[in-house]
Amino acid sequence: MRAAVLAATVGVLAEHGLAGTTVGAVARAAGVHETSLYRRWRTRENLILDALSEQADAALPVPDTGRVRDDLAAYFAALARLLATAQGEALLRLSAERDETLPDRRLPYWTERLERGAVMVRRGVERGELAPDTDPALVVEALAGPLFTRALISGAPLGEAYASHLVDLVLGGALPRDRPAPETPAPE
Repeated sequence: MRAAVLAATVGVLAEHGLAGTTVGAVARAAGVHETSLYRRWRTRENLILDALSEQADAALPVPDTGRVRDDLAAYFAALARLLATAQGEALLRLSAERDETLPDRRLPYWTERLERGAVMVRRGVERGELAPDTDPALVVEALAGPLFTRALISGAPLGEAYASHLVDLVLGGALPRDRPAPETPAPE
């Protein structure tokens, strides 16, 4: 039942957006009773976050190419693609909304996803590609922030070239001091 409900949630999000994704709509799409959903997820937000968590994990594999720059470029290009979808937009909107009456699941959700990026940065430090004092969380936040800003606020296009340019820009500040900055391709 869980898999069917989560798939139905993503489908309803894609078709009707965040506002149209109600527990009733998901229950109808999944062919289950609404009370079953409330019993398991308690709130609409919990249901949507669970569905989007599963989708994000599948959409954002952690690459290991042997080069931190290539790993981060691939990961953040995949994140840019996800954020450009209806599901990604819903995830961002849910993340930006605050409801003081509900337990906040956003911090654990984003902490888990950003930790996946930090793994790649730590590997780059271990290989000597980045300075030993590089803060993996700060590098990941510096990369994710502009993507989230574009997706939520400016509406400027997201894409692989933009993600690649961000990676080069951020990594330039994390290189060991005895190395030249990587050549940055011109953004599209």
